[in-house]
Amino acid sequence: MREIRFRDDILPLKDKLFRLALRVTLDREEAEDIVQDTMLKLWERRDEWQKIESLEAFSMTLCRNLALDHCKSARMNNMRLDDTVEQSGSSITPLDELDSKMRLETLKRLIEQLPEVQRSILMLRDNEGKRYDEIASILGISESQVKVYLHRARIRLKEQLSQFERHGL
Repeated sequence: MREIRFRDDILPLKDKLFRLALRVTLDREEAEDIVQDTMLKLWERRDEWQKIESLEAFSMTLCRNLALDHCKSARMNNMRLDDTVEQSGSSITPLDELDSKMRLETLKRLIEQLPEVQRSILMLRDNEGKRYDEIASILGISESQVKVYLHRARIRLKEQLSQFERHGL
């Protein structure tokens, strides 16, 4: 069995941990603090690293739990994601760009309104490209539950976005 090193095996996970913490807290500074706490807790448990089957899944679970604990204690309900829009191509008119920005903001708000487990699964699958079994391991639920939650989240977003485009607000 190979030796696990903090610099080589744990530290490279910080970007993934940050994205997960950001999805849960919806606040950059809080997410950074949570990643730091996660790294500290991982270091404190360094004697157990060899016993852990998947260090990445363990780290992600630890980070998610810390983020959820933080949200519960701080009662953070109305936070927002960073306002970033990536546009490609030079033939986009200002009106198209505004429409795209508005759709993105609407989609972000709708994602924020999803239950936490659906939001986490949606982001892990669609943004991180995680497999169903990896998501199940990270969240501590079955693979079939992951599929059900993901399906429900996508259906809900599709319906709400469609309703918004038909009727506005």
